[in-house]
Amino acid sequence: MPTHCLIVDDEPLATEIIQAHLSKFNDFEVLGVCHDAFEAMNFLRENKVDLMFLDINMPEMKGTDFLRNFPNPPKVIFTTAYREYAIESYELNVIDYLLKPISFQRFMQAINKFIELNSDNKPSNEISYHKSEKQDDEFIYVREKNQVHKLLTCNVSHIESLSDYVKIYSDENAITIRHTITSLEKLLPQNSFMRIHRSFIINLKYISSFTTNSIIIKKKELPIGPVFRNEVFKKLNYEKFSDDK
Repeated sequence: MPTHCLIVDDEPLATEIIQAHLSKFNDFEVLGVCHDAFEAMNFLRENKVDLMFLDINMPEMKGTDFLRNFPNPPKVIFTTAYREYAIESYELNVIDYLLKPISFQRFMQAINKFIELNSDNKPSNEISYHKSEKQDDEFIYVREKNQVHKLLTCNVSHIESLSDYVKIYSDENAITIRHTITSLEKLLPQNSFMRIHRSFIINLKYISSFTTNSIIIKKKELPIGPVFRNEVFKKLNYEKFSDDK
């Protein structure tokens, strides 16, 4: 399925260059071209757009103001002739900031950033969760290279984040897959698993002991992150260690 793109720019030459660059990529399709923020606003309300090339200096409303005030915008690559908006663009969490005139080499770098980011955000086919009426029968399929492993969730002791990968520890082995810990957290049953740190999820049944700063899982000491601390001890039904006590 192609990536649907919207070009928002009041300069005809700029839109022509972006369309010419995009035409070299098979999986990208220009769904529309708008000449100001208000036209883009109406277009986005009626069409599903995956990637928007957004000029900053436009009549009536700047691209930065438009992006800041439009709810749930698509992924954005800024296109502009002015360098001074670079810091503001980072604050708006755009994919890239392209200076006009846009060379194809620089354009390709921005497209590659989008592809990499978009693949990270898609649900990974390397893991799937299967619920059952009996909690002990619930399991996940985990793909590691060319092999698919079936892991009972009750046998998963903890999960560790390794940047763009996660390591899943079970009674049988440890499996590393390309996945984010936040996405995996949403798949697991919340009554059994708990996030204790930005890098760790634990299975409650494997807790052997804990302190104010750490939890012991299978003789391994795992840190409790400060932002997770109160929720951790509330879930453990031990609020004596929470900050508000």
